[in-house]
Amino acid sequence: MRIATWNVNSITARLPRLLAWLESSGTDVLCLQEAKVAEDQFPFDQLRELGYEAAVHATGRWNGVAVLSRVGIADVVKGLPGDPGYDGAPEPRAIAATCGPVRVWSVYVPNGREVEHPHYAYKLQWFEALRAAVAGDAGGSRPFAVLGDYNVAPTDDDVYDVAAFEGATHVTPAERAALASLRGAGLSDVVPRPLKYEHPFTYWDYRQLCFPKNRGMRIDLVYGNAPFAKAVKDSYVDREERKGKGASDHAPVVVDLDV
Repeated sequence: MRIATWNVNSITARLPRLLAWLESSGTDVLCLQEAKVAEDQFPFDQLRELGYEAAVHATGRWNGVAVLSRVGIADVVKGLPGDPGYDGAPEPRAIAATCGPVRVWSVYVPNGREVEHPHYAYKLQWFEALRAAVAGDAGGSRPFAVLGDYNVAPTDDDVYDVAAFEGATHVTPAERAALASLRGAGLSDVVPRPLKYEHPFTYWDYRQLCFPKNRGMRIDLVYGNAPFAKAVKDSYVDREERKGKGASDHAPVVVDLDV
């Protein structure tokens, strides 16, 4: 079984690439982030033609998450119980579904913006809600994983130059403590194997030739429980999908399971 996660940075802008990738990659389940489209405008028909069902939690031009599956979708949960919300309203940042033998959450963790910004406090609160939401499945016997854009680099090795991020979000002790707390619920980091470079980055800014210079970050993560981690046979970042015209600034992270 092949499972992947991909922040597409607008499914409308990336639809031809997405459909071509699904056809060529052999992916059974894909967790998407930043759909940036209302649910009633989601391309259900085009995906159905390729054999994929879709569970979607999206409201418009910002955020939006989905799970695409060609092995069935059941027990869908939209949003986090206890979601703290931002400016008084929950955002479409999390969706769960059971796909064949595996249960997954697709998550788009708040960015945080700046350390002193209210969005940063919201990010940490959102992580607490996520941990509470996944704790039961994390400790269960069924393969389970939380996949998505976490907007946190777990270690200094997961950014091209940690000095370049001094005082900024994505690398702060509090954010990394939130990741550690999530792992403490019974999850482990499924780290992709390096391909072209020593470190498997997943995101490169569009500006300043960051992708050609490999000035990236590993912020798209797969956190799986013990049955999931035991079933992993391979994992890698599909850097080819970050190349060329019209690419997202994130690349898909692919995990192959023996389940």
